[in-house]
Amino acid sequence: MKIEQIYTGCLAQGAYYIESEGEVAIIDPLREVKPYIKRAQDNGAEIKYIFETHFHADFVSGHVTLSKETGAPIIYGPNANPAFDAIIAEDGQEFNLGKVTIKVLHTPGHTMESTTYLLKDESGKDHAIFSGDTLFLGDVGRPDLAQKAADMTQEELAGTLFESLRSKIMPLADEVIVYPAHGAGSACGKNMMKETVDTLGNQKKMNYALRADMTKEEFVKEVTDGLLPPPQYFPLNVKMNKEGYDDIDEVLQRGTRALTPDEFEVAANETGAVMLDVRHQGDFSQGHIPRSIFIGLGGSFAPWVGALIADVEQPILLIAPEGKEEEAITRLSRVGFDGTIGFLKGGIEAWKASGKTVDTVESIDAGEFKQRLAEKIPVFDVRKESEYVSEHIEDARLTPLDFINDHLAEFPEDETFYVHCAGGYRSMIFASILKSRGIHNLVDVAGGFKAIKEVGIPVTDYVCPTTLK
Repeated sequence: MKIEQIYTGCLAQGAYYIESEGEVAIIDPLREVKPYIKRAQDNGAEIKYIFETHFHADFVSGHVTLSKETGAPIIYGPNANPAFDAIIAEDGQEFNLGKVTIKVLHTPGHTMESTTYLLKDESGKDHAIFSGDTLFLGDVGRPDLAQKAADMTQEELAGTLFESLRSKIMPLADEVIVYPAHGAGSACGKNMMKETVDTLGNQKKMNYALRADMTKEEFVKEVTDGLLPPPQYFPLNVKMNKEGYDDIDEVLQRGTRALTPDEFEVAANETGAVMLDVRHQGDFSQGHIPRSIFIGLGGSFAPWVGALIADVEQPILLIAPEGKEEEAITRLSRVGFDGTIGFLKGGIEAWKASGKTVDTVESIDAGEFKQRLAEKIPVFDVRKESEYVSEHIEDARLTPLDFINDHLAEFPEDETFYVHCAGGYRSMIFASILKSRGIHNLVDVAGGFKAIKEVGIPVTDYVCPTTLK
C-alpha cells in the first residue's frame, strides 16, 4: 500500500494518491490532472476510483477531467447531487482497491454531502481517514458555507457536524492517521495547525472541537464564533464542482495568446479586462501599466485573486515574468477564473519600449518610515485583524486587505498616508487597488511589519478586539 499527500501550498490543499496492487484511488484532485495520471503510469498502475469528499468551495477539483481521461468513476457520499455521472455511495459502503478497502463514512455538517473516507489496510485494520473539510488539524470545517443549499442555519449545520464527529470519527482508534483536505492558510477553517498529517489520538488532545466533555451547545458556539465572511468566489467554485467545467487544456489555449503592447492595450479597452500583474512586488513598484492590479505569483496568489476580483467571469490580461504565463493561468483556473484572454508579449519591458505610460508606487524602507513616523503620519495596517490584535504600530488603523472595499472612504484625500502588511506582499496589492481607483497619495512600507520591528519602531502587544468594531 502506498499513500501520497500531494500538497499545494498556495491553496493550502491536500490531494491524495492511494495505490495497492496496481490499483489507484485519487481523493480531491486538483484541476490539472496530468500529474496524477503520470504517477500511476510510472508505477505501472491504473486509476480505479476518484473520491470527492464534498463539493469544494475554495478550489475547482479535477474530478470531471480525471474521470474523462481515465474512465474511473467519480464517487461522492450520500446527499450529493452532481449534474454529471457519479456513484452516490451509501453510508458504510466499501470499495476494494487492490488489497485495501476504502469505507464511506457520511459526516455531514460542513456540507450535507460531506464524507470522510476510512482506509482499511491489507489485514482489514483501520489505517487512515481522509477527512475532507469535516476534520482539520486543530479545527473543523466552517458550518456557514452550505446554509442556502441545505436550507439550514449555520447553527443547525454545526450541530450536525458535532454529531458526525462523535458518531463516526471520535470512536476510531487513536493510531488512525488523519489526512485533511486543508491546512493553515485555508479560508475553510479558522484555527488550523501548520502540520498537514497527524494521528487521531493527538487531535483528540489538541483539537478544541474534539473535546470529549464538550456539549453540543458549547461546540456550536465555539465553531461559529469569529467566522469571517467567506471569499466571494466560493459559490461559483461549488457550482463548477457540481455542474462541470472546461478542461484545463482549453483554458490554457485561450489564455496563452501573446499580445503586442498595442494589441494588449486594445484588448484592455475593448473588453474591460482586469490587467493582472503577477510579478514580484518590488518590480511592480518600480514600473507597471497604469490601473493594473498586482497579485504576485510568489504569495497566496489564487486565493487572493478569488477574494479580490469580484467576478470570476471577468476577462483577465496578464503581465507576467517570461515563462510564467502558463503557471499563472493554471493557478487562476484552480479557483475558477477561466477568463484569461492573453498576456503581454515581452512583459513590461516591451510596454516601456513602445513608449507607453508607466506608473510607479512610492515604496520606502522601514528605516525611512521610522524617521517619518516622528511627524505623526497616517498609517494603515492591511493585515488580518488577528495579526493586528497581536501586535501593531500605535495609532495605526486596521484596514484588512480582505475588506478593502469597506474602507475606501477612510483614506485622506490630500495628505500622504502609509500602508504596510506583514512582509510587503499584501500592502502592494492594497496599493495597486487604491491606485487603480484613483487614490495615489500613498506610500508603501517595504518589508512590512517584520522590517518595522527590526528597526526598533515601538509596537503595542495587544488590543481588545471589541475596540476594533
